[in-house]
Amino acid sequence: MKKIYILIGDPNNEKERLSLNTLLAKEYEVAAREAGNEVRLTHLADLSFDTVLHKGYRVIQPLEPDLLKVQEDMKWADHIVILFPVWWASLPSLLKGLFDRIWMPGFAFHFKKKGLKRTDHWICELEGRTARIIQTSGTSKWMIWRKFGQPSKVLKKGILGFAGISPVKVTWFGSVNNAPPEKVEAWKKKVRALGSKGA
Repeated sequence: MKKIYILIGDPNNEKERLSLNTLLAKEYEVAAREAGNEVRLTHLADLSFDTVLHKGYRVIQPLEPDLLKVQEDMKWADHIVILFPVWWASLPSLLKGLFDRIWMPGFAFHFKKKGLKRTDHWICELEGRTARIIQTSGTSKWMIWRKFGQPSKVLKKGILGFAGISPVKVTWFGSVNNAPPEKVEAWKKKVRALGSKGA
């Protein structure tokens, strides 16, 4: 059994018309629970916080209660699942703002004193955890990848990897705009399989 934390990194949270990311997250959640895993889920759009890290690490910017809860859930988890729509070949700004605020020294990492080897300047605080990124794009994923590169690269390596989370695996669904129902069902089936394995 695993402790799994799911973060829906989609700013859209319309109750009447759920986004594909929310639908996929629910499929993962149900399958993971049915397999005996413990699951916590957060929707980015339900959180209330300042998205801007105004002065970097020079001044301590107190975290809002919603951000403290996200940190708590990530510390609790064995496996972290993050879903987001690809916007302008990258993360939505609200999701990036979340990580700008919570990915602080003492939580995700801390720097060592100077004088050590150049490649050994920080300690990873979230080692021992794994992650799955599920990203969706309105246009062809191959076109985006060839022209702009992997949208989740910063999240995978520069954020999660920096804190010691490994491995971080990526699942990419596209083109989602006007995708036929059978294709959407195939994506849901794949996500259910991941949830059943806690992968």
